[in-house]
Amino acid sequence: MGDPVRGTALVAKDGFSARYDLDRVRGIFSRPQHKLVGQSYSGRILVLDTAKGGVASAWMLYEMASRNMVPLALVFNSVNPIMVQGVALARLPMLAGFDCDITVELVSGDELEVDPRGRVLRVMWGK
Repeated sequence: MGDPVRGTALVAKDGFSARYDLDRVRGIFSRPQHKLVGQSYSGRILVLDTAKGGVASAWMLYEMASRNMVPLALVFNSVNPIMVQGVALARLPMLAGFDCDITVELVSGDELEVDPRGRVLRVMWGK
């Protein structure tokens, strides 16, 4: 879902919870155990293994979007219905469900084009 976007990937073989993994004010991953701790997610295309968390993630994504403190897009190997709801509410582009482990195929720094309507993820140039 969402509009096509182009941007720089931030990739990790880790999950994503808007509630527990992020400092939503500073725009960084803040959970000490997260593989992206200390890195900024704002304006990046996040490529992660799976969505996690409950209903709080939906309204947190919406609140983050109201302050322009959101990822440019979300790309997951797998996603749960709560994340789909949150992404729709926040109007964020998202792709999920690949034939490969997308966190292995891409690396941070890759320039990506995400076209959710066309169900296409393009690597414009790799790192």
